[in-house]
Amino acid sequence: MTNRSTCAYRRTGADPVRGIFGLDRLTEREKEVLLLLGTGLGNRQLAQELCIAERTVKAHIARIVDKLGQQTRLQAAVLSVLVHHALCTDTHCACRHAVTAAEDPPVPSAA
Repeated sequence: MTNRSTCAYRRTGADPVRGIFGLDRLTEREKEVLLLLGTGLGNRQLAQELCIAERTVKAHIARIVDKLGQQTRLQAAVLSVLVHHALCTDTHCACRHAVTAAEDPPVPSAA
């Protein structure tokens, strides 16, 4: 019998929050795209929401994935959801208040 971890992250070597350290490397526009990416919208809907071309959305996402050290768009979207409180600037956002009420978890710095 092998000693397999019950944690899927440990077994696969995944670290869903590894990209947090790269958030400060993103431009304001890339942060906006990342925040919207976490909503699950496709490229066409993202382009419409941002009033930009679909290929520009694809370029932003490629840079975001690279800067955050992720491998896929999906990983970046998951990270977006996990760090919504750090990306969202809307003071009336229900998601932001839910995290703040539960003591805003610290976002690690790259230092």
